[in-house]
Amino acid sequence: MSARLLRRLLILPLLACHLHACAAAPSPLLSDYTHNAWGALQGAPVDVLKFAQGKDGWLWIATATGLYRYDGVRFDRVDSVYGHRLPSSNVLGLATPADGAVWVGYRLGGVSVFRKDGTRTYREADGLPPGAVFHIEVAPDGAIWVGTRDGAARLAPGADRFVAQAANVGLPDKRVYQILFARDGTQWMGTMHGAYFRRPGETRFSHAWPRTILTGMDEAPDGAIWAVDAQSNYYRVRTSAPRGGAPIRPDASGNSIRFDSAGTMWLMQPDGIERKFDPSGPSLPAQRLTRQNGISGPLPQTSFQDREGNLWFGTSTGLDRLRPNRLKTLAVAVPFDHPGMLPGPDGDVWIGDYVSDVRSFTADGMKKVILKGALAASHWAPDGTLWLGNEQELHHRARNGAMTRVATPVQGLDPQALQQDRSGALWASFSGGGLFRRSEGKWIANGGLSGLPTVLTTAMAMDGAGTVWLGHADNTISLVADGQRAGAVKRLGAPEGLQMGTVLQLYRDGDAMWAGGENGVALYRAGRFHTLRGARGTVFRGVSGIVRLPDGDLWLHGADGIAHIGAASLAAWMRDGSAVASERFDALDGLQGHASQLRPVPSLIHAPDGKLWFSTSATIGMLDPLHIRRNALAPPVQIHSLLANGVRYTLDDGKPQHLPQGSKTLQIGFTALSLSMPERVRLRYKLTGVDAGWQEAVGRREAYYTNLAPGSYRFEVTAANEDGVWNTQGTGLAIVIAPAFVQTPWFIVLLALGAALLLYGGYVLRIRHLTRDMQERLQERLQERLAERSRIARSLHDTLLQSVQGLILSFHAHADMLPKGTRERARLDGTLNLADQLLIEGRDQIMDLRASAEPDELRLALQQFGKGLAEHRAHAFTVHVSGTCRRLQPRVHDEIYAIAREALFNASRYAEAANIVLELDYAEQAFTLRVRDDGCGLDDAVAQTGQRPGHWGLVGMRERAAGIAASLRIDSRPGAGTQIEVSVPGRLAY
Repeated sequence: MSARLLRRLLILPLLACHLHACAAAPSPLLSDYTHNAWGALQGAPVDVLKFAQGKDGWLWIATATGLYRYDGVRFDRVDSVYGHRLPSSNVLGLATPADGAVWVGYRLGGVSVFRKDGTRTYREADGLPPGAVFHIEVAPDGAIWVGTRDGAARLAPGADRFVAQAANVGLPDKRVYQILFARDGTQWMGTMHGAYFRRPGETRFSHAWPRTILTGMDEAPDGAIWAVDAQSNYYRVRTSAPRGGAPIRPDASGNSIRFDSAGTMWLMQPDGIERKFDPSGPSLPAQRLTRQNGISGPLPQTSFQDREGNLWFGTSTGLDRLRPNRLKTLAVAVPFDHPGMLPGPDGDVWIGDYVSDVRSFTADGMKKVILKGALAASHWAPDGTLWLGNEQELHHRARNGAMTRVATPVQGLDPQALQQDRSGALWASFSGGGLFRRSEGKWIANGGLSGLPTVLTTAMAMDGAGTVWLGHADNTISLVADGQRAGAVKRLGAPEGLQMGTVLQLYRDGDAMWAGGENGVALYRAGRFHTLRGARGTVFRGVSGIVRLPDGDLWLHGADGIAHIGAASLAAWMRDGSAVASERFDALDGLQGHASQLRPVPSLIHAPDGKLWFSTSATIGMLDPLHIRRNALAPPVQIHSLLANGVRYTLDDGKPQHLPQGSKTLQIGFTALSLSMPERVRLRYKLTGVDAGWQEAVGRREAYYTNLAPGSYRFEVTAANEDGVWNTQGTGLAIVIAPAFVQTPWFIVLLALGAALLLYGGYVLRIRHLTRDMQERLQERLQERLAERSRIARSLHDTLLQSVQGLILSFHAHADMLPKGTRERARLDGTLNLADQLLIEGRDQIMDLRASAEPDELRLALQQFGKGLAEHRAHAFTVHVSGTCRRLQPRVHDEIYAIAREALFNASRYAEAANIVLELDYAEQAFTLRVRDDGCGLDDAVAQTGQRPGHWGLVGMRERAAGIAASLRIDSRPGAGTQIEVSVPGRLAY
């Protein structure tokens, strides 16, 4: 408390000394503008000589060490423009006509023009005067005028050469510093001999006054031309000589001058910049920007106003920007100390703080003192009376303006909140002193009610039913119904959805009640609190000021600045709980500080003048919600760089960018050319074929892509400025990534073919495997069947045939006992002959049973057959197979099998051979079967006739061979064995 009193005692004398000046003084320069300074530490150019802004939005900056451009975020030194290199880095002249060209003049002579389709540099041979190019200006008719060390020159529209402008038009031929085209069409030239002018329709220039070196000029709102001399004196240039030849005195002091679009004069002086509302008025410290309040450096020498209204100044060590604030700061001589506000009764606003008196203000400044003493809390009662309070006492203002002093129940403690109920009783909360209700002149702690918390009551309000709402510091709100004198108090808190922390303000909105606090804002309706949520995760923290305007818009003042929520978005939230779109105003807009987080509250009021007034710890800001300064310019967007696999590529405007094979990673740089508030520019991009929708670029101006497949892509980018004005056209870049061979369709086809071949190969191997297994199983089954047949054959041979043979022998014995020639002997011999024949045929059938095989396996069947013969004969049997075994045609198989069986049987039975060989030759041209033995050979009679008497085996073989178009050869010599060869042509055999 003693510290606050000491502060007040120190400030009051200063306040009294400045009351009159405060009402008349304009706002300080830095309360109307946000100032930014850049220097070498921020990568900015130094010793800035000229500014220009191109049609595409780039801010171009000329220096003695190079040409720079700025997009609102980064300063880039450029060695080329539109892909064409600068002849020199020592740049002095600069101009950007509406056709998009960039004109650059050099300190050592020469002028270059850069266009997207080409460039050209003009020199002395092209009619340009030699020496430094001081200035380049575009005339209304499109001609290019250049001021140089050795005079001026003009390049007519469409012309190929410059034409000197000297004595032929009444101009000096040395040192033309500046060219100016006034609003009335007059052309002005600043030279070493003074200013020259030429009115519309005239062909020659006239000499103006004062006739001294004039290096810089600008036109004032009244049409007057101001020019500066070499001694930093500014003059109003005169077109006629002063009366009586009187010397012309300077009108201001400075080394450069600018009149902004609002007509305000800006003077550049060796130590800083000054804003002057009256050129002849005094120099005001509050209107100056110097090293003491943050200018980038001494010797400001050039200025520029961009198309968004920002002012730029170049100094010897950097550059500065002044951006007009959206919020106006209330001008006061002494800063406030935690001010509290309330609407005044006469269209004004009453403001008091911890150390000064309660005073009446309008947007133009202070009007008068209303009440001596500080202000901690205030309340306009429903009956039209007013309560004001501080740590000493309360003041009650009647409707007629009479003030009454009211003692507080606790001394030396600030009132936190005040609220008068319908009965006229006053509820008052005191910091550290508790909650009281004053009725009929008596203070009662907690109003005599039970159930109220002991923590600080931080905010109060009354709803339409007369219920008093008490907000507390523990995330609770107490409701005291109208007329309630005793009993329980209704409490609202977390169970009802309240997640506020300390409640800082309660604001009635019709039948609903808003609550603002540490952790956000909530609306109470239908028995619950509904927390307000902003789009893109916005949270409204520390809100101690809430206003709902008649048009339905909601305004909030909190720890993060001011939030504006449109009526439509708010209505949608009330309807379905969707996140609200909000607009933020903060330090970028001129808000100095943040909303109070304890008292005095509220920190936002809707003043009688229609403006919104915002209080912070030391200032009062104002904003007219119906006339907010807006930026209507959609930001141009550009794609300025492309890196693929770490390699940088030069972009050719409008043409697809073809990238080599194997390009998988992309880094694309882009920007939005908005110079006012680049911090609030929103950028969106997408790569068609990769991104499903727009991607938000937050805090960066680059896009990264990896693992890209070959193909055609299109990268698109668009942006919105600080006011949400989107560039609907955007810009794009077509990108074509060439495929490597392994990424082409042919490679895919080859892969498919290879895969098909692998599958087919696998299929073939599988079939072979299955066939081999099946063959093995068939062989096993065949061998089992052959073994079984052999067993049956042996059994029949050993039992039936042997028994029959025994019977025949027995009958032969009995037959021998009968006399020969008798009838009985003849009959018995005939029967025995028939029995012998049947025995032979039975033996043959048994041999067939042993040798029969499945027609699918010729080799195995014949092998088994030959082995069966060898078991009963004294000869060896072998099989030889050449070529790859192949399946024979069914009929060929059956006939070959029958021929081979007959040949083997005959060799085994009649040849008396020691060795019998079976050969199977599976050649491509023919299938050949050979059966050869080393026996006795065929008789000559058999060899000649081709058959054995009474036997048809050889005949049958020939007939079978002829039936399948095969050739049969029989080679035999007595005592040298026999070979039977059957050959079937391949086309018939397989």
